[in-house]
Amino acid sequence: MDSSARSGGGGTGGYTSTRVWIVAGVAIAGAIVFVEAARRRRRWLRDRSEVPPDFGAFCYRFEIAPAPQPPPPAARQLLSGLTFAASDNFEIEGYVAGFGNPDWKRTHKAATRTAVPVTMLQKQGGTYVGSTVMDELGFGVSGGNLHNGTPINPASPSLFPGGSCSGSAVAVSAQLVDFALGWFARDPSVLHRVGDVLLPAATGGLTQTRQLFFADDCFQLLKVPNEKTVNVIENAIQTLPGYQPPKHINIGEYISSHVPSLKDFCEPTVEMLEGMSALKALSTVMLLLQRYEFKTNHEDWVNTVKPKLGPDTSTRVLQAVNSKSDNIKSLYIVRNELRAALKTLLKDTGILVLPTTAGYPLKRNARQRLSPGFEDRMSAFVGIATLSGCCQAVIPLGSHNDDPISLSLLAAHGSDKFLLRNVLYMFSSIKEQVVLASKLVTAPIINRDADFGAAELLKEKGNSAFKGRKWSKAVEFYSDAIKLNGTNATYYSNRAAAYLELSRYKQAEADCEQALLLDKKIIYVLNVKAYLRRGIAREAALNHQEALQGVTIFYLDITFY
Repeated sequence: MDSSARSGGGGTGGYTSTRVWIVAGVAIAGAIVFVEAARRRRRWLRDRSEVPPDFGAFCYRFEIAPAPQPPPPAARQLLSGLTFAASDNFEIEGYVAGFGNPDWKRTHKAATRTAVPVTMLQKQGGTYVGSTVMDELGFGVSGGNLHNGTPINPASPSLFPGGSCSGSAVAVSAQLVDFALGWFARDPSVLHRVGDVLLPAATGGLTQTRQLFFADDCFQLLKVPNEKTVNVIENAIQTLPGYQPPKHINIGEYISSHVPSLKDFCEPTVEMLEGMSALKALSTVMLLLQRYEFKTNHEDWVNTVKPKLGPDTSTRVLQAVNSKSDNIKSLYIVRNELRAALKTLLKDTGILVLPTTAGYPLKRNARQRLSPGFEDRMSAFVGIATLSGCCQAVIPLGSHNDDPISLSLLAAHGSDKFLLRNVLYMFSSIKEQVVLASKLVTAPIINRDADFGAAELLKEKGNSAFKGRKWSKAVEFYSDAIKLNGTNATYYSNRAAAYLELSRYKQAEADCEQALLLDKKIIYVLNVKAYLRRGIAREAALNHQEALQGVTIFYLDITFY
């Protein structure tokens, strides 16, 4: 499919390139290692004007021949003639697992057997060609790696590839392999064949009428016109037999009303944002559960080895090993309730259609850290499949304003084959609709309601951080809220308060000035705060006369109101 994909590895989301189809929901573990490709990557880093031949996708390249084709009358192997790679957490007998980190490789022994999925694929004719770059310990979202480098996004070299399985995505996208584990493929028929190999006992077909559900509340958060997302799928199924007219739902509100235990993780927010609050709460539960399971498996190793980690990974690892285990039971209760709720909605023949992520692609910048706001937007929808264990296919839909776009199809837990067969069945029709959509001239999306809602949620997170005396975090949240809605004086006034706590008086004064400009004629309660905070900032900067002048102006404003 000649279009671009936005992918999420490890349930977190990111951005890849052309002709990539991704399935999540089948959890596979292991690791593989062999010949170093780092020397070529280091040479490329000295000359960034050239893209390396393997796009930086591989840690190690070597080949393991497939099992021989059995003689007739045996059927031809399903994957005969196809090549594949796997992320650096799949084991190959005789070699040490890398897991994206050299300290992990150094402190572990060679595998005594090859990972089962790799063996299954080889037995069906697949030729294994190497290990691909992944985020350290599978604990990242951008697709970067401090030690092995960041693979180049073939569709958009200026963007991060995204996802913890970034090397696998790039290897497929750059047509270096036919498919890869993390489970990516350029062709849905290949994806389907891989599914037949890895899920031999699974059931699910196209014998019954299918029902699609569009998560309208999620699509409202995108700055991509419906003509390039929702309409593509709706128009595609209109030409195909076997699909009922699609339904449009608010998935956030559905989850809020059908997952009662989730309320304990929802932040206080206005009623109109209840659905988005539920999605944020799912993301919170997902991250808490991820931290708990990481700590359970790796705490001893982290504390003993003290591995060298990239800054973002290091933050996540520290959060995990320092996390408490007080409410673990409630996390699993939410997971089970969510799985049951989605099974009730989708049954055996339903597919939920939603955006892959709500965020924009992240620009490649070695000095850039992931802001809390970016991670919140990125993981807003990822938690649905990741937490419930539902299977999810990510489908590329071309680009918008030169950014790759995609959407996700999600089926109930255990319905992997049903989903794969539907993806294959819809492929040609979707491809036609993507071509038609690319020729449309669409009006720019001004989604103020979505931006304002997301901004309010970020403000609430800033308030929580402020109350917890985490001033720098509060500044980050308020700043992200301002990016989404720069006309709300409260955000500037609140950020000014955080700046004051950090003794950043110039910034505090500037924010107070902006708050007063925006809210001069509206809310005097807010003006009180802005004037007083500006006065404090000026006083701290030893501008005593200006500090007094600010308060005097406030009283004059009250007099002439």
